[in-house]
Amino acid sequence: MTPTSSSEQGAAPEQGAAAGPIAQNPIRPRGGRAVAITLLRKVGAALVVLWGAATVAFFAQLALPGDRATTILNIRAGQAQARTPEELAQINQQYGLTKPVIVQYLDYLRGLVAGDFGTSYQQYRPVTAVIGEQLGSTLTLSLTAIAFAWLIMVVWVTLTAGRGPRLSGFGSTVDVVTAGLPAYWLGIILLLVFGLGLHWFPIISGSSPAGIVLPALTLAIPLAGFMAQSVRTEFERSLDQPFVLSARMRGMGEWGIRLRHVLRHAVIPAVTLSGWALGATLSGAVIVESIFSRPGIGSVLVGAVNAQDLPVVTGIVTLVAIVYVAANLIVDVVYTLIDPRLELT
Repeated sequence: MTPTSSSEQGAAPEQGAAAGPIAQNPIRPRGGRAVAITLLRKVGAALVVLWGAATVAFFAQLALPGDRATTILNIRAGQAQARTPEELAQINQQYGLTKPVIVQYLDYLRGLVAGDFGTSYQQYRPVTAVIGEQLGSTLTLSLTAIAFAWLIMVVWVTLTAGRGPRLSGFGSTVDVVTAGLPAYWLGIILLLVFGLGLHWFPIISGSSPAGIVLPALTLAIPLAGFMAQSVRTEFERSLDQPFVLSARMRGMGEWGIRLRHVLRHAVIPAVTLSGWALGATLSGAVIVESIFSRPGIGSVLVGAVNAQDLPVVTGIVTLVAIVYVAANLIVDVVYTLIDPRLELT
């Protein structure tokens, strides 16, 4: 046996001591300061998106042909006719249309920061009041649709994912088909079958609890198919993980494994998509509320577009952008709580 020198014996423990922490913790978790910087960066990006949406909405008004003062007077009168300079001067002063464009733009941005979207050309009321009266109905429809989509997606994926090539392939096909269904076609089919045919739900939705089911399903079914495509992949991948084998060895049943362990890891993509889903359902409400004669900002938007009531149109567009950006920002934080292994990036 070769003797070991005293210097070599003394160096060995030092190397082991130096290598130990690195081997045990090769990747150090990020501190609270790094997470705070990441959050600030995301908030900054969200503000830039909102500024861009508001800017596009403002300059879209300027791009329309014709004199804005004449357009406002014609909207109020309900007919197009020649206007006197005195009439135009009054409208120009009321809305500040003679100011330089940059001044109008800055006034517009200051109003948005203060929660002032302007005054409706047609209804002579603040846009915030016009939107606020119908916003609750649309938010109720959107949140109900997202809840339905989650329920349909979880049940369908849990029943079909990882059940063999035939059933799993059938489930994937249904996901793709439902994700591509247009809302106007699906809404009419549901209305004809369950409203006119079976008389299970009212034809005119109104604001009753039964009346929200068909509009919510119209938005939920395509959304469920879209989310199921991403969840199914993660679900089947999680079924092959060691923790599933460990749970089976402990005697846990198949449904317990799928619902308590696999589903928790698989739904993270759907949680991420939920922020986008809120904006998508708010946008889809324009079609759905028209099909089912349901009150909401969708109906207000259609009426404002037909009447060329630009402050109401830009107010709704900006509001949808705010909700969309805020929801995605919240989701970025929330989904890390579902799986602590994930970090904000």
